[in-house]
Amino acid sequence: MKLALDTSGYSRLMQSRSNLTGLVENAESVFIPAVTVGELYAGFHLGSRCESNQTSLKEFLNLPGVEIIPINHDIAERYGILVCTLKKLGTPIPTNDIWIAATSLELGARLVTYDAHFHHIPGLITLSP
Repeated sequence: MKLALDTSGYSRLMQSRSNLTGLVENAESVFIPAVTVGELYAGFHLGSRCESNQTSLKEFLNLPGVEIIPINHDIAERYGILVCTLKKLGTPIPTNDIWIAATSLELGARLVTYDAHFHHIPGLITLSP
């Protein structure tokens, strides 16, 4: 199974949640959208453990099967479609989360998240172990 992590998913993983740890360890691939990485760094710089959090992230990103996914043309197009779809449905969500959802959908990955608003994204499979 291919997984993508949003910020809440990564944060819970770093708290060593046993169900989530096993899920990630057994995944075929673990994708980290570039937007998630940006959100993490913002949080690190606002917090009191910036250096240790950065070290943990770098170690995680160097694990086999873990990959940062940059925004490309296909993801950008999917983002645009999602913005329009959510607007028509009357269920807007934060912009960064639309980018994360677009990345997950484009990769065919299940999104590990603890944010309920991702349930408004048509076709997106979320996991909250």
